[in-house]
Amino acid sequence: MIGNDWDEKLASVESSEGFKKFMNLVKLKYKETTCFPEYNNIFNALKLTPYKNVKVVILGQDPYHGIGEAHGLSFSVQDGIKKPPSLKNIFKELYDDLGITEPTSGNLTNWAKEGVLLLNSVLTVEKDKPASHKDLGWNLLTDHIIKLLNIKETPIVFILWGNFARNKKIYITNKKHLIIESTHPSPFSASSGFFGSKPFSKTNDFLIKTNQTPINWDLKKS
Repeated sequence: MIGNDWDEKLASVESSEGFKKFMNLVKLKYKETTCFPEYNNIFNALKLTPYKNVKVVILGQDPYHGIGEAHGLSFSVQDGIKKPPSLKNIFKELYDDLGITEPTSGNLTNWAKEGVLLLNSVLTVEKDKPASHKDLGWNLLTDHIIKLLNIKETPIVFILWGNFARNKKIYITNKKHLIIESTHPSPFSASSGFFGSKPFSKTNDFLIKTNQTPINWDLKKS
């Protein structure tokens, strides 16, 4: 399904009758309505960031619901697409934190290749209907993914923005990991704790402290 070590980690899930039925339901949704991301991009986050490479997790809610935006990575949009307000605020905090100027594109693929798992809790959405698939059953899979990451021996940074992501803290019990949390970068809440939270420098400080290579957050130099 994925094409890397996630298949081994998720083997019991992938082979289960329940998951096969669930994926048939997802296929039906894509057949009956316009859904995002493109079907082949649903598992992009896992494809681009193998389990063994995960250093950081940035947890999102569900994909962008506009045409051409979502491509399977939380907060990321495809090249040539206008950056959504939350992503603009992420880049503003990145500049305030590390002095890295906003890139032309909002495509975060290079972060994924650096070891940043850009995982949405819900992996699909219907066009123009935010949170339309939140009760479909994706949380069973993504909660399981977080639990698998929790038992990883190498320390990970979990970045939780907003209450939806922060609710996943109950699955992050391993003391060796670092949790960085704040309000969501949405314009409605960014000024209430997201701005000034310095998640990018805190992440790299922790990675260096745990003898790992820091993330190159500059998309223009990746």
